[in-house]
Amino acid sequence: MMNHFMVLSVLLPLRTCYTTYSQQESIVFPVTYLNISKDLARQQLLVEWDVVKSAHDAELAMSFEIQVRRLDETTTMWTEFHNVTLDKSGNPLHWVWDSDLPLECVSHSVRIRSKAEASKIWSQWSLWETVLGLDTSNNSGAQIFPNEKIVEEGSDITFCCIGRKGQIIKKLFIDPGVGVFRHTNSQVGFLTLKNVSHHGVPHSSVYCQESCSEEQCYDHAVFFVGKPPDTPNDFSCQTQDMRIITCTWSQGDTHLYGRHSPKYILFEEFSQKMVPCTVSCSEQCSCSWDIGQQRICNITVTVENPLGKKTATDVFDVTHRIYPAAPFQLWEECTDTKITLYWKHRNKGIELFCQTEVLQPDGKVELHNSSDTHLDYASITLGGLQPYTGYTVRVRCGVANHFWRWSEWSEARTIRTTESTPSGTLDIWREIIPVQGGRNVTLFWKQAPSFRANGRNISYEVTWKKVEDGSKPESISFSSVYNSTRISIDNHSYRISIMAKNNVNCSLPSVLIIPTATGTEELKEEQVNGTDDGIFISWEPRHIYDSYIIDWCNYPMLQPCDLQWKRFGPDTSSALINSVAFVPGVRYNFHIYGSAANRASLLEKKTGYLKELPPLHDPTVEKVELTSSAVTLSWDYHLKNESGFVRGYHVYVSPVQEDCSLKGSKKHVLPDGAVLCKYTIENPEEKRYTVKHLLPNTKYKLVVKAYTGAGETPIVSFRYIDTPFNSNTLYLLVLLVIVPSLVAAICRWKMKWVKECCCPVIPSPNKSKALSFKEFKTGSEKVLKISDCIPDMLAVDSKAEAQKLHPWSQLSSTPTEDKMDGHNSSWVYPNDNEERDSTSTPTPQTHTWFENFAYSSHLAVESDPYQLPETREGSKTELPVVLYQPRYYFDILNEDAASTPRETAGRKTSLRYISQTAVHCLGRRL
Repeated sequence: MMNHFMVLSVLLPLRTCYTTYSQQESIVFPVTYLNISKDLARQQLLVEWDVVKSAHDAELAMSFEIQVRRLDETTTMWTEFHNVTLDKSGNPLHWVWDSDLPLECVSHSVRIRSKAEASKIWSQWSLWETVLGLDTSNNSGAQIFPNEKIVEEGSDITFCCIGRKGQIIKKLFIDPGVGVFRHTNSQVGFLTLKNVSHHGVPHSSVYCQESCSEEQCYDHAVFFVGKPPDTPNDFSCQTQDMRIITCTWSQGDTHLYGRHSPKYILFEEFSQKMVPCTVSCSEQCSCSWDIGQQRICNITVTVENPLGKKTATDVFDVTHRIYPAAPFQLWEECTDTKITLYWKHRNKGIELFCQTEVLQPDGKVELHNSSDTHLDYASITLGGLQPYTGYTVRVRCGVANHFWRWSEWSEARTIRTTESTPSGTLDIWREIIPVQGGRNVTLFWKQAPSFRANGRNISYEVTWKKVEDGSKPESISFSSVYNSTRISIDNHSYRISIMAKNNVNCSLPSVLIIPTATGTEELKEEQVNGTDDGIFISWEPRHIYDSYIIDWCNYPMLQPCDLQWKRFGPDTSSALINSVAFVPGVRYNFHIYGSAANRASLLEKKTGYLKELPPLHDPTVEKVELTSSAVTLSWDYHLKNESGFVRGYHVYVSPVQEDCSLKGSKKHVLPDGAVLCKYTIENPEEKRYTVKHLLPNTKYKLVVKAYTGAGETPIVSFRYIDTPFNSNTLYLLVLLVIVPSLVAAICRWKMKWVKECCCPVIPSPNKSKALSFKEFKTGSEKVLKISDCIPDMLAVDSKAEAQKLHPWSQLSSTPTEDKMDGHNSSWVYPNDNEERDSTSTPTPQTHTWFENFAYSSHLAVESDPYQLPETREGSKTELPVVLYQPRYYFDILNEDAASTPRETAGRKTSLRYISQTAVHCLGRRL
């Protein structure tokens, strides 16, 4: 660091001031001398100047305007007004300017002008006087300023890097930290750090690089971030022998170390002497020296570092600051309940007040005070102690008169009292298991809170005998490592007692009465709930009992199960049972007993969990009954083997290929977004359920989950089923598809037979065997006599032939003509109920055409079978045709109503028979 003090003096020529003193307001006193220097350690410009001597002589009040600027900058960097009253001494004036930039970095210039305070006229500015920076010199390499600067934490600092002529500052940065890098020109760079902080390292580094890569292109500097020292805390002085004084105080952390660490100086104000001691600091700072015969002292401690200094003072009387030495060489005398403790001390001739600390076995601390004498030793007696018990003791002392503070504690000493008879009784319990011909009784014992062994070698003696007779008791002894035993007794009542023994004597016996074995009524278990602190048990109190006992197993799944028990008074009806062995998900069974005169009776049974967990296992589905629309599930589940009370079951169902939305179910969404149908069975004893409204011939996935008060485990696997095809749908399919198809196939196969049954072909007369006789032929046509057969329909070739049918031909004198296959045919339907009147003329009425009578016939409303049908006109030659029913035909030919059809037919001439294929039925050809 450049700590030199550079001074630049500039002598200004005296300027003649021509003024008239008639009016003081117009007087001007110019600056006649200006001197500028810089303090690089403090980064300050020191300005010294003066004015004409006449101003001093007049002792004028002057005002000065001072301006500071940096080289290459056209604007003023700083302006300040300085007011001062001149005196006749003629001493120069001074002003200090603190620079925010290192003064080495750039050149700085100063100028001043003045005026009398009463005047309004300023003098002319002095010339700019400049202090050059290193930026004007020819450096051999890059340089950083300031270097090894000590900066107060939380303040700002600016670094500059000056490069060589012709070089440009390329980089300027700090490690660690962040700063703002800027240029004033290419040769000088500035780095400003705001609110600097300590980073846990002794110092920080600043790096600079020119626009080249040689070694001289680089430079670095360090700086230290620290704090001013704190005022020394707890500064005080004391003595042990009224000769050597020791002062102590607490030091603060300034983050400055080595040669920058705080420096301490002690000064005694009364003697006006520096204290001749060497300060040492670790957890505390201390300094000791010989005070001689001085009794009143005024000690000042000063702590200083480069960022500041602080002081603290202590004024005291040496006789009031005595700090005794710690007691030493302790010894004792003791009985089973008392300890007398002795010790020595080094402060001869000083009356002391001592304090003894007794540490109890349970961790409690007792303090006992005593007065020391001028003897070579002191003592104290401690009473009310427990037999055969270890106590830890230590002693400290203070001055009885003008107590200042306690001495250090003596070394701790552990003392054990002597043995005595065991006090209190054991807490005992039993577990009875019936066996063939008697009972196995497991006896348990533990030391009750009020029991004390009061000895080193403890053992237990168990004694039992029958209550009813005076039989000799049996007994057995156990060492201190045992806390249970099993004995076998018959079904009689027994008295059992257990005592603790040590080397001195036996304790009072603890007694249990085992009643005579009788049949016991099975009690129903009641469920209880656990809490964060344990399992809450309550019972119905009975006034006949003097106490209650609750027992349980800490590890119910193991054998032995670590049976535990707890006793309660007669006014208690509830308890919170807790144990470090209790864990969530394990069922604990509790038995509540009432005890009267050492006889215990089982009152209630409870079962519960510290905290229920979801079931460990899923129900096992043993049977699945399927229909096309429902599935019935049956499962098996052991309720008592679970990690909570099973409250019921959930059945989840869903089609494999889609989400579920069955009627009567609730939606359950899996983590992957799949939707299941959920059914709840709230009775844990119900292990059968039917899911309805399923679709036939569909694949479903399903699972049965048990749930407890803590819920259920996540679903990880499913069981898959396929619903069968719906038989009703199959039957409907058979009726709608298969049966019609079968009927159609049969019809196609038997089409000819069906056609003959439903629509028989009208036989052709030409194929009749009756026409095969020669006598039935007329020319080329075959004829048939009416007497030989009964035709279905008859057609007559011409009206002339029709006239031969005597009664029939006269039924219609103007028959209706029908155009039919080139013939004009007449249609006649005779009526056998009507009188044949050859001379009568028929009255035209409505008629219905008749088909072949093998087909369905349609009669006209109010028509008469003997009336003529509507005739049809044809474009060809007429051919009268007569259609008739067979039975009506013979009535027409009958001349004698009494003649039979066959007789009548025999008398008439034969008619020509034409096949019906040429005859229309209902307007259609057959």
